[in-house]
Amino acid sequence: MTSDDLSGLKSEWAASIEGASSLAALEDIRVALLGKKGRVTELMKSLGTMLPEARKERGAALNILKDGIAALIETRQAHLAVGALQEKLAQESVDVTLSARPQSEGRIHPTTQTLEEIITIFASMGFSVAKGPDIETDYYCFEALNFPPDHPARQMQDTFFMPPKDGKPMVLRTQTSAVQIRTMETQKPPIRIIVPGRTYRCDYDQTHTPMFHQFEGLVIDETTHMGHLKGCLLDFLRSFFGIEDLPVRFRPSFFPFTEPSAEIDMGCSRKGGTLKLGNYGDWLEIGGCGMVHPNVLRNCNIDPDKYQGFAFGMGIERMAMLKYGIPDLRTFFESDMRWLKHYGFLPMDTPNPALRA
Repeated sequence: MTSDDLSGLKSEWAASIEGASSLAALEDIRVALLGKKGRVTELMKSLGTMLPEARKERGAALNILKDGIAALIETRQAHLAVGALQEKLAQESVDVTLSARPQSEGRIHPTTQTLEEIITIFASMGFSVAKGPDIETDYYCFEALNFPPDHPARQMQDTFFMPPKDGKPMVLRTQTSAVQIRTMETQKPPIRIIVPGRTYRCDYDQTHTPMFHQFEGLVIDETTHMGHLKGCLLDFLRSFFGIEDLPVRFRPSFFPFTEPSAEIDMGCSRKGGTLKLGNYGDWLEIGGCGMVHPNVLRNCNIDPDKYQGFAFGMGIERMAMLKYGIPDLRTFFESDMRWLKHYGFLPMDTPNPALRA
């Protein structure tokens, strides 16, 4: 086959390519010409039977033909694609004159609602809100709070450790107690604060998540004692849950940063597999508390012979779960709008009677 014959084939095939009326038809032509058994491919295979000089000349001509056919197909494909898109847009056009669909009404997240209730109640007792960084030094998160070096909370399986900064070990705070230390370092007694915020621990199950919200309270002055701590928490829990005679007991415990220390229990019932708060003879732990350890005061340059006080802490999501009947902590962080519509609150909702005055 001569060069003139190849030119004739190119003209013939070019006409077929130009006449393709759809992308599917063009693909059939491409396969017929350039596929494994296509016309051009068969011509390329014939090179093996030719002498070297003739093969070189013939091979160059066939490559030019192959590249030319491929370019024609690509150009026609781009043209047909534009046409197909225009046709699709014409068939799938949207009538922009239609009225907008109504949007679903937003909700306040139960964590936010619960935090607002907590802050409001403690504000009525004279507490102010203090905040601090989520990424803390080992000193503020553990050392200043009287944690010994071998305490389990300092182990990798319990705490998220971060890269050191300026030579100091850094962690995602395991509790908001670090803010208590920062406050006592910068503010002279009397001190009366609550510290809400995110905290992080290596847990994940129905009642634990790697990130959750906690609030703590701190009171430091010259006269505060354990009786004030009990009265403060008794009033708070009864006000928050809206149960005037809610039983509250303080069970001896241990925390490195308080002495004496206590777990806080509320009266409840678990009959029938349903938890109900009130005076029913059973008990449910809700948080921890105690008198601030003298070593913690010394670490903040506060004289423990002159000043004393109490501290306490509770989980905000746990408070919300108990009050609003939410069974699984993990759902708080799944961003499911169906869940939020069910458990969330409208902006003007006031579910706690204590907040309506």
